[in-house]
Amino acid sequence: VQLQAFGGGLVQVGGSLRLSCQASGLTFSSHVMGWFRQAPGKERDFVAAIRWGRGSVYYADSVKGRFTVSRDRAENTVYLQMNSLKPEDTAVYYCARGNSLGYVPADYNSWGQGTLVTVSS
Repeated sequence: VQLQAFGGGLVQVGGSLRLSCQASGLTFSSHVMGWFRQAPGKERDFVAAIRWGRGSVYYADSVKGRFTVSRDRAENTVYLQMNSLKPEDTAVYYCARGNSLGYVPADYNSWGQGTLVTVSS
């Protein structure tokens, strides 16, 4: 499985960014694609996830109502639309693939390189 994330950058408070993660090897409906983030000096935290087959979505409380995870099965791509960004959203964002839904990094077995999101005030 190869994952590649795109779309990070510098944005002002209240702004928006869309991250993309292009994946290969997503052939099973049970696969789950997750987004995690890691701020400097902190642990890698769950942000959102989507079931590849059903499209069911899951969010961390801190991003509910502001972030939207979606997927394009034809393009094998997962997106994370981030709106109303806050300084505390600043982190390196990672996409990952798991065989089942999980909320910790250990639940995912394939990771892409991270993309940095910086929210300036």
